[in-house]
Amino acid sequence: MSVGVTAEVKSKLSVVDVVGESVTLKKAGTTYKGLCPFHGEKTPSFVVTPARESWHCFGCGLGGDIFSFIMQRDGATFPEALRTLAARAGVEIDERTKREDARRARLRHVLETGVAFYHAVLTGSKAGEAAVAYLKGRGFTDATIETHQLGWAPDGWDQMARQLQAKRDIRPEELVEVGLASPSQRGRGVIDKFRARVLFPIRDTSGHAVGLGGRLLEGEGPKYLNSPATPLFDKSRTLYLIDKAKGPIRKSGQAVIVEGYTDALMAHQAGFDNVVASLGTALTPNQIGLLTRYANRIALAYDVDAAGEKAGTLGVTALAGLIGQLQGDASGVKLEDVRVVRLPDGKDPDEVVREDPAAWEQGIAKAKPLVEYLIGHHAGRFDLKTPTGRIGFVDAVMPAIRDIADPLRRDEALQQVRRESGVEERVLRQVLDRRIAQTAGQGTSRGGEAASRITVDAVLASPDALPIGDILRAVTPVEAELLRLLLLVPDQQLRVTDELGPDQLPSTLARELYRAMVLQRAPDDQGIRPPFDGAALLLAVDDETASLARALYAKTGPDARTLDPRKLAYEITRLLLELEDDQLRERSEYNEAAQAEAERAGDTGSMERLLLERRKINEERRSLDRRREDTRMLARPSAAVHA
Repeated sequence: MSVGVTAEVKSKLSVVDVVGESVTLKKAGTTYKGLCPFHGEKTPSFVVTPARESWHCFGCGLGGDIFSFIMQRDGATFPEALRTLAARAGVEIDERTKREDARRARLRHVLETGVAFYHAVLTGSKAGEAAVAYLKGRGFTDATIETHQLGWAPDGWDQMARQLQAKRDIRPEELVEVGLASPSQRGRGVIDKFRARVLFPIRDTSGHAVGLGGRLLEGEGPKYLNSPATPLFDKSRTLYLIDKAKGPIRKSGQAVIVEGYTDALMAHQAGFDNVVASLGTALTPNQIGLLTRYANRIALAYDVDAAGEKAGTLGVTALAGLIGQLQGDASGVKLEDVRVVRLPDGKDPDEVVREDPAAWEQGIAKAKPLVEYLIGHHAGRFDLKTPTGRIGFVDAVMPAIRDIADPLRRDEALQQVRRESGVEERVLRQVLDRRIAQTAGQGTSRGGEAASRITVDAVLASPDALPIGDILRAVTPVEAELLRLLLLVPDQQLRVTDELGPDQLPSTLARELYRAMVLQRAPDDQGIRPPFDGAALLLAVDDETASLARALYAKTGPDARTLDPRKLAYEITRLLLELEDDQLRERSEYNEAAQAEAERAGDTGSMERLLLERRKINEERRSLDRRREDTRMLARPSAAVHA
């Protein structure tokens, strides 16, 4: 996407028109009101303000601009929302992006053609009869086979490759690029990647095929085989059936993760459609990050055989650390609750769903909280009647307890360990304190790594011309000033993240850059925050967000790095107060309009409630004014020194 597209799209699209596609809006003075699409409400508290180019729900607290609305509505990323709205606004993307989009479209076509070929072999040929019998034996219906385009890869070296080359004009190198084929070791031609396997197409959140998973029915080779990494497929960022499950996950507020394709498919067939599969035994941070776009509660329902037990434990242990990190930051990425499902009679999830759906529902409803599960799991591994067993048990559970950020939850977990092991609380606290101290020491030894620095001169020397003015029109002046200070003086970032969440910024582009900074500074497993790395930040974000960062680096003005510390602290506090003031003005305008409406309707109850809210707003405004004056007073001595 060419730089400056965000501002251009904003200038061409009305927030009323964009939001009005999904929400019935009625004019109310200078604003528009409607029922919030993101939470159930009977009285409209969702307001669109054309003058601010913004929307805000005073019921659930969500808000932003046209991009954040599309992101919230569709569960889309910022680049996805930007492309959607750019197409609607008739804003063209640059030639390089067009070429890349065309290439990816071609690769998707190649992969979809392969999916269709394998599905036809399964459902319309004698070669697929055994695979159909296998699927029917596992309880899958014709509707499931058709809906999910399950397939069969015949047991031949190059049947798919020859067919697609001859009848669909698909080149061998394209088949290799999407992971359907491999170069022949003989040096000529290609061979099919999948042979004698039932195939499960893997799709992204938009429903586009990105890869395949294959289950071997007989013969030699791994039982399950996934597509290799390709321009379309990154296993670490993919969840099976996420395209079908994202809506139900958002609606229920919980995602259920299973391990295998058949587990997820059977759940969907039975109507449990908030289930996804992790494509293997190891959960990844990217997969969890993907799920947190739709829900902040997760239930793990792995197979309960020996391998599944191991996978479940590893997944839970990793998530314990992740929750600890996310509890204490302002990234906007939240994972509040993770539970572990225990299924009856040692059965796999697809067996339970097929044979006793009520048991599946009960298992999900009674899933154990994460740390409680870990404590119980490790208690069963050790002989707690012996000193060696008690030591092993305590050592095994302490890493998860150490990572609990909430002191009340940590204390509750410690009490559970005491009850299970019989070890005195005093001793357990000593062990925990020692673990925390060791972690801090290990982190400190790595804390001296130098951060890559990006200078204004280096940015200006870049061969890419930056239309700075065009780019900065996508954010407010206050956002631009604050983000520029945080880029130039990274030492101030942690102070600001303690006071400001990404969603408190008005503009989506500003939120994206700020969120990227927060995530880069998130504490590691030992609770140590890494140094800021500007170069890594630019590589980690989409082109439009990187363009904003470059524009802020290159923007002319006083060099914040030379400011007196007192003056710098004043500037940051002033900007934070400006953002707070803007939010207060928005609440005040809403309150004023709501009072007028209640008065016209003769609704005395609402009038009293709104008057109380008005008094609260006025008190907060007076408090804000006092803090402004205090901030100016503290800054004056420094100003006098430099006069």
